[in-house]
Amino acid sequence: MNLVLLPEQTDSTIWQINDARQVSHLKQHVDIKIGDQIKVGVLNQARYLAEVVEIQSNQIIVTPVEQQAIPNKLPVTLILALPRPKVLRRLIMDSVTLGVEKIVLLHSYRVDKSYWQTPFLEQLDHYIQLGLEQAGDVIAPTIFLEKRFKPFVEDRLSVWNHSQPTFVAHPYTTDAMPINFNQPCQLMIGPEGGFIPYEIALLKENGCHIHHVGNRILRTETAVSNILGRLFCA
Repeated sequence: MNLVLLPEQTDSTIWQINDARQVSHLKQHVDIKIGDQIKVGVLNQARYLAEVVEIQSNQIIVTPVEQQAIPNKLPVTLILALPRPKVLRRLIMDSVTLGVEKIVLLHSYRVDKSYWQTPFLEQLDHYIQLGLEQAGDVIAPTIFLEKRFKPFVEDRLSVWNHSQPTFVAHPYTTDAMPINFNQPCQLMIGPEGGFIPYEIALLKENGCHIHHVGNRILRTETAVSNILGRLFCA
């Protein structure tokens, strides 16, 4: 945890850290003391350097000292075929940490329908918080749940493609994924086993660009980091 992320605040002079996980981390791992300064973020508002003014058994009181810069987002909408529940947690956290601006979780032929019933989907806000705390960010990405592949591609993605490109990661094509693109775009990554031929054809018909990232078949979580690093080189 590189930043303590608080809910949105109306008082700008003194804040309470009362989340048990955060309090425990600050006491046990940071060994926080009165007068120490720590990084505190207010969700969807701003990031600050704050001073500890009081330590209680179940909460820590801080006051903001100075406002700090927020890390830049990547101008990308990440479209993911809904992964296995345990992978979903890691993917959301890592994507938020990397600075993804928007995330779409999408159904496709090879996505097991039971995945949409997982309680992990009810914990997305928690995974977002963990990702923001890791990155030192405070601006949460927007997440969309799309349970119908064809309507999403034809009704929404086709419109997005008029203003910025959609790159679809697919191992069975001859065109390589762009490098150092550094412009707004959509990145689409399929399920385990990849998109079926019908889905790839539909994506092409609606203006998407199909690209490979080499001759190795990557896990979804590996592909996300690999391709984002490729598209948005520093």
